[in-house]
Amino acid sequence: MGPELIFAVVVAGIIGAMIGTFTGLVPGIHVNTAATLLLGAYPAFEQLAESLSGPGSAPIIVACCITSASVVHSFVDFVPSVFIGVPDADETLSVLPGHRLFQEGRGMVAVRSAAIGSVVGSISAIALAIPLQWALMCGGTGIVDDLTLCVLLVVIGTIILTSEDPLISGMLLALSGVLGIVVQTGIVPVFSFLGDGTMLFPLLTGLFGLPPLLERSSRRRPVRQRDPMRDPVGPMPGLKGVATGIVAGWFPGVTSTAGALMASRITRETDPARFISMTASIGTVTSVFSLVTLSVSGSGRSGTSMAVKSIVGDSLFGFCSDAFLLLLFCMALASVLGYGATIVSGRFMMGVSERVPEKLMNDSILVLIVALVTLFTGPFGLCLLVVSAAMGMIPPHMGVSRVCLTGCLTVPVLFGLFL
Repeated sequence: MGPELIFAVVVAGIIGAMIGTFTGLVPGIHVNTAATLLLGAYPAFEQLAESLSGPGSAPIIVACCITSASVVHSFVDFVPSVFIGVPDADETLSVLPGHRLFQEGRGMVAVRSAAIGSVVGSISAIALAIPLQWALMCGGTGIVDDLTLCVLLVVIGTIILTSEDPLISGMLLALSGVLGIVVQTGIVPVFSFLGDGTMLFPLLTGLFGLPPLLERSSRRRPVRQRDPMRDPVGPMPGLKGVATGIVAGWFPGVTSTAGALMASRITRETDPARFISMTASIGTVTSVFSLVTLSVSGSGRSGTSMAVKSIVGDSLFGFCSDAFLLLLFCMALASVLGYGATIVSGRFMMGVSERVPEKLMNDSILVLIVALVTLFTGPFGLCLLVVSAAMGMIPPHMGVSRVCLTGCLTVPVLFGLFL
């Protein structure tokens, strides 16, 4: 690994960070879409990459760009969930306390909590990556795979049994699970007018993003937003999320939100800012640990990891391979860039939310969501948005938390295990 290659990896990491910032801030454009586009444009980048660092280096440079985009996306995508109300799959639960802090004028507290949680989780995951890779290569893979069903059942059981009304929560979890099965089995067709759409976008936005937005529209204008200009939570919540993030990085269906619920029940974490920080840590740890999973089992847990596998091939496998170490280095760089991008983006969105009247802001966001859902998923996606939004309005009226609606992600995986 010469200095030319390291320089090229840094450049690729910076470019990837810009891509991840864009996909994180724009609702409906997932980093997986950007990874697919980069994968398709790989031949065009090959000559440019090799001119920077020599022949044969193009695969790892493009892979670093994709990896950096994935990590930065995991940082920045929390910002729209606070100020706009459009959650990503990894923020479906943390969007709720994020809205609460925003309505109290503490939107930047939520953003800074997420940023510090993400950076603590990323640093911890990178430090643990090599020991975990060694442990999994020494026989841990089979043991972990055998526990998948048990872990999913524990997650679902915890959601139901710790609810305010287990019967109501169980019914809503099952209903959202049916909706998730319908979406993830491809029964509902996607007619995308722009890019590669996914029905998870209208599903998650309807269940978790629109209901708080609609509820907010009937309330008074939120108090003036303020930025504490310091870390409001410290590193401890992020450290609590590390172990859960490792679990979520391996077991399919155990999202960072489901993991955050488990961790919050065990640690009794009730403060919204600390909960957000823990959830953000879990999401970023999952993003980093997906590289370890890929290097050991060859199976990816996300579209970005599968794109990396398609590019680098077998060079990623093996204990501490050069490709693995370079990607870890790129993740460390992306974590620093992601932290800065999150704070800057949050302050920008805070300024926008203060200057635009609330009714105009709410109406504009609703129009934006409907337009994006229509562009990315077509008329069927719009119908799904309406149905899922109606379901998302039910839990508060039944006296339970919307966390039971995370069944839309866990139940389809459980269903697949029994097929």
